[in-house]
Amino acid sequence: MSDKVNNSVENFQFEPIKGEPRLRWQGKRDFEYTNYFPAQIKEKYGKEKNGWMNKLFWGDNVQVMSHLLKDYRGKIDLIYIDPPFDSEADYKKTIKLKNKKINNDYTSFEEKQYTDIWSNDEYLQFMYERLRLMRELLSDKGSIFLHCDYRKAHHLRCIMDEIFGENMLRNEIIWCYTGPSGAKDNFPRKHDNILFYSKTNEFDFKGDYIPYKSGIHNTGQVFDSTDGDEDKIDELKERGKLVEDWWTDIYPTSRVRSELLGYPTQKPLGLLKRIVRASTEKGDIIFDCFMGSGTTQAVAMKMGRKFLGADINLGAVQTTTSRLERIMSNSKNEEDKYLNFELYNVNNYDIFRNPTEAKELLIKALEINPLTRNNLYDGEKDGRMVKIMPINRIATKADLNDLIANFPYKEFEKRKDKNPNQPVEELLLVCMGHEPDLVANLEKEVNYNLDIEVVDILRDKKELTFKRDSEVDIDINNGILEINNFYPLNLLQKLSLMKENVEEWKELVESILIDWNYNGEYLEPDVIDVPEDDELVKGRYMLPENVGEIRVKITDLLSEVLEVTANNE
Repeated sequence: MSDKVNNSVENFQFEPIKGEPRLRWQGKRDFEYTNYFPAQIKEKYGKEKNGWMNKLFWGDNVQVMSHLLKDYRGKIDLIYIDPPFDSEADYKKTIKLKNKKINNDYTSFEEKQYTDIWSNDEYLQFMYERLRLMRELLSDKGSIFLHCDYRKAHHLRCIMDEIFGENMLRNEIIWCYTGPSGAKDNFPRKHDNILFYSKTNEFDFKGDYIPYKSGIHNTGQVFDSTDGDEDKIDELKERGKLVEDWWTDIYPTSRVRSELLGYPTQKPLGLLKRIVRASTEKGDIIFDCFMGSGTTQAVAMKMGRKFLGADINLGAVQTTTSRLERIMSNSKNEEDKYLNFELYNVNNYDIFRNPTEAKELLIKALEINPLTRNNLYDGEKDGRMVKIMPINRIATKADLNDLIANFPYKEFEKRKDKNPNQPVEELLLVCMGHEPDLVANLEKEVNYNLDIEVVDILRDKKELTFKRDSEVDIDINNGILEINNFYPLNLLQKLSLMKENVEEWKELVESILIDWNYNGEYLEPDVIDVPEDDELVKGRYMLPENVGEIRVKITDLLSEVLEVTANNE
């Protein structure tokens, strides 16, 4: 395992999000962050609560954590992560129209969210680099809970032993559940592993307690330490039993319908509540850099903890954002909770809404011939083998490891013997920004004559367009802002392929935010319209007094965003 965590990420810059996540090339891009702070909460607490603002980051968590080290090194009290499991699966989110009346086969479709397919030791290197950064962020009283399963639990435990120390393993928790299974040649796999490590021996641990089963206290086995003292027995009965390291009392989200958000691999609230109760106090800082559907952040907000979160998948960011918006809009002036957050974009790489579909988009846009059965190259173009580098961040030397490890060296040797003065391979690397010595480093490591071209789409392909802007029709009359129609063009295109008829634009909308006095820099919504389940957004909103510039942000079911200024004249 490499002992080097790429130091170049320390130089990454964070730019706040502005507007819709789409491709914009002309000139220098302007960005702003979005400040989510309901008006009734803001009025009571001001901009921040006790000097704290929760933060979410959309981007690669290596870059996020490298940035966070500047201000949060040794300050985070609990890290929970539910990273990829190396499951060799593509995960999809079901997109369902918000309309109870439609019952045909076309009311929903699956949208790719992320892939969990890895090669060689890529997965372990991926986790190693991130876990090293997590340890630096943890406070001396801090703990980390790493959620995994049978596929890589043994490897991850070895990595955790190396980074945190074997003596810092507190538990390997087994979360057991049950449900249907199609297994025929093995026992159904119905448990996950959660590796619980502390940073030091001074870690904060309170445990979690459940009621004793009826009659147990009468056996004389559980309460031996009480010496028959009835007061002590009553105290223990009231407190309950300390939960052991196998958990059978928490149902998976698939069995808790009220929690379902349609996000793949979503974890139940009860699981995170137990971990948070056991390891933190109110006001402690919790971090989840694979936040997915935002269960960690939702639990932190409800339980009065501060939080930070990150995910590279915009679908995850939007699911989390909507979830937190709903919690805030339903909350009153609760002084013991941190009802706010800001959303940041990392490094301006807001090019693609969904990294999983990014390669497909690039292959089409650059007219690359795809190679579906090739594990090394993504396609071929003009006689060159094409490798698409990581999406939504610059390509680094570490990203060349897959190429270096898997080049067909025997074939290279044959080509070299046949034509000593010719390159053994012609390559095209496609990236979104790259380290300046990327090509030189690849040539040096391989020690063969390679003909390498680099296409930097941030620099070289300014004419590329991958997405169409959405459109909206807004009127303001008699003190009412009314949205007459909304056209999320990419979503409508998908629906048209399914021959779906949309009766009302509200069926396509996930949320609407309105800032009645937009400052031109960042959105501070006074209206947070995030309907539950199949309910629809209102679409009509009464203007308050002293309205200034009005900014409206609409998020559709694909997590694509349209942000516009409404004319109040």
